[in-house]
Amino acid sequence: MDVSYSTAGTVAFERKRYWDEAVSSTYFPLDLRFQNSAEFSGELNVWDLGAVSLSRLESDGLLYRRQKRHLLHEREESYLITVPETAEISFEQAGKAVRCKPGAFLVERSHLPYEFSYTAKNTLWVLKVPIATLRPRVGLPERIASLSFDSTRGTGALFVDMIRLVAPRLVEMDAPARDMTGKHLVDILAMSLISDERMLTSDAGSVQVGHLHRVESYIRANLARADLGPQVIADACGISVRYLHQLMKRQGTSVCHWIRVQRLLRCDEMLRDPTCRKLVSEIAYALGFSDHAQLSRHYKAHFGYSPSEARERSHLTSPSGPG
Repeated sequence: MDVSYSTAGTVAFERKRYWDEAVSSTYFPLDLRFQNSAEFSGELNVWDLGAVSLSRLESDGLLYRRQKRHLLHEREESYLITVPETAEISFEQAGKAVRCKPGAFLVERSHLPYEFSYTAKNTLWVLKVPIATLRPRVGLPERIASLSFDSTRGTGALFVDMIRLVAPRLVEMDAPARDMTGKHLVDILAMSLISDERMLTSDAGSVQVGHLHRVESYIRANLARADLGPQVIADACGISVRYLHQLMKRQGTSVCHWIRVQRLLRCDEMLRDPTCRKLVSEIAYALGFSDHAQLSRHYKAHFGYSPSEARERSHLTSPSGPG
């Protein structure tokens, strides 16, 4: 469902409360500090794109705070991809301080406290992406949080260009088209994140991170292979099996566990996709599981409910579903 908010028709003493509710319902609960709440001006437009949402926010300077108390009842983690259009934004999270100017975009995590501010009137594009949607494409999205990415060239520029082009056309699209558009935006976002040169600089060293990116990319591209395992992956990535195990151990996981989690995340994405008509057994074989029972067992152990229950929940909450 698309929603629009504007302070234009709101009396001065109600503007603070009105904008607070608009922002919290669009993203998640936040504390807001206004430079001048009585004269504050803001407009917010939100478009539903299936699992993700796109919004355009234009307002006077403001400070947004995500506090620990806001996290107590939050269940699903989301990432906000924020693109400033007219002024610089300042962001602090997990001990990192970032300044993001127009020509870049910022990645924020919902499950950690943060401060986000801009002192001058600003226009922002924001793509809200659930971690369940981002993780199958990026692997460990926690690594890219609190970073600013270039959007003046390459896939970063393509991602921002697509956001600007998509918004005016959404009113002409039905739910399946919007859902597909949302997936394409996340795909392009993922490409821009993992191709950024700064992703190859970390405490682990650029060579190690480069190998890890290749390993993760190969695994995600070959989930259908029933023989996908340490030896196959190591051979394809030009490293030894021992080194492969070391890479995954440093990430707090094992090769086989990471493969299984990626398959389950892809399965979950397919089950929640209203355009996917495959049976659970077909999804199982398409993702390298030996049979329906094996998939169901691992899926329930990971998510807490069965594949059929996941599909039923998705249909009940989808825009085109009952209710």
